[in-house]
Amino acid sequence: MSMDVLTLSRVQFGLTASFHYLYPPLSIGLGVVLVLTEALWLKTGQPLYHQMARFWTKVFALTFALGVATGIVLEFEFGTNWATFSRYVGDVFGSALAAEGIFAFFLESGFLAVLLFGWDKVSRGVHFFATCMVCLGAHFSAIWIVVANSWMQTPAGYHIVEEGLRARAEITDFWAMVFNPSAMDRLFHVLCGAWQAGAFLVVSVSAWYLLQGRHTAFARASLRLGLAVGLGASVLQLVSGHRSAVGVARYQPAKLAAFEGLYETGPYAPLTLLGWVDEKAETTRGPAVPGLLSLLVHGDPAQPVTGLREFPPEDRPPVQATFQLFHAMVGIGFGLIAVAGLGFLYFWRGSLFEKRWLLWVLVFAVLGPQLANQCGWFAAEIGRQPWIVYGRLRTAEGLSAVVQAEAVLTSLVLFTLIYALLFAVFVYLLNDKIQHGPDAADLTPSGKLALPTRGNA
Repeated sequence: MSMDVLTLSRVQFGLTASFHYLYPPLSIGLGVVLVLTEALWLKTGQPLYHQMARFWTKVFALTFALGVATGIVLEFEFGTNWATFSRYVGDVFGSALAAEGIFAFFLESGFLAVLLFGWDKVSRGVHFFATCMVCLGAHFSAIWIVVANSWMQTPAGYHIVEEGLRARAEITDFWAMVFNPSAMDRLFHVLCGAWQAGAFLVVSVSAWYLLQGRHTAFARASLRLGLAVGLGASVLQLVSGHRSAVGVARYQPAKLAAFEGLYETGPYAPLTLLGWVDEKAETTRGPAVPGLLSLLVHGDPAQPVTGLREFPPEDRPPVQATFQLFHAMVGIGFGLIAVAGLGFLYFWRGSLFEKRWLLWVLVFAVLGPQLANQCGWFAAEIGRQPWIVYGRLRTAEGLSAVVQAEAVLTSLVLFTLIYALLFAVFVYLLNDKIQHGPDAADLTPSGKLALPTRGNA
């Protein structure tokens, strides 16, 4: 059965966005690792940290390049497939995306050359400053993208001008738009996920080297740093997730009800641990803890939580998909806390390197943050339906008037092939860097740092 243009456009945007979102979290997380590693090098002077910084910089450069290449398409899709939406949010998105270009992209790309090629050409202090600026630029990029997306979830600081197809949101208070009700909680949640992604990549590669008996000194130091960042980010993710869910309950109650498969409004609302939603019967089957959802949302189990029956069927999101994606994200999140905590505990006791089963778990743990990030974004976006701007503009109303299903399908197939090819290139190049390992040239035979002949501070 053929799909309509709306479904195809949503699938196309979801595909390109999810492919793109494999890379920015890695860049943000690795940026933090680079700053910490180079700071340790400056503080201690140990050549091992210099070797670590140079190796992870190469991996960072690869993720940055793929992130830029895969993200360009998204901006064009706003104009080709979502022209009405683009007109509606143009004033809001124009401000946010312009701020991203000024404060994020220019900052990040401007210092990137110094980070990549300035090791032997600038002083240590200048290079560390460039590393910090690249890391800050990556975080700024996340800030403005999340602000724009959060405005779609909880619009604020605007009014509507004109009517009908020419209606558009016009900013009346820039800072109210930036600090819309969900922006800061969602930003914290996104950044924690990015820190996890970068940290667990470091953990995975380091554990692999230890299993192979290669680059053991490098691997031990990288694993220690990766586990510390990964555990901290995973615990913070639990806190940020709770704060974000409380905000969803207040501003997007239908979405929270879909997250939990909750149909009936009332006190002592149960928290379903896992299960299956029967949308026809409007019931959710699975183990649940009575009153826990009310307690988490309101701090009081006797407080009521809004159920889906309070909303007409046409205003409800797809419950099954939202429920399963949300619970997958939460389950993976708790799993990452357990894995990072166990790894850090055994590392602290000095017995991690003898536990090959745990090292194998750490190798594959790199998939956890990526899966959780994808599930979280899909749950957030599917749970917002049928609205593209919550409570203001329906997704079907944001579509371009002249786009044809055949054209979208053709571009969807082509994008899928191109993005699959780019992903294959990424995996190949990443594997090549991992197989090569850190350069011994970054250490002298005596174990001292091979310092540049000039420009040291």
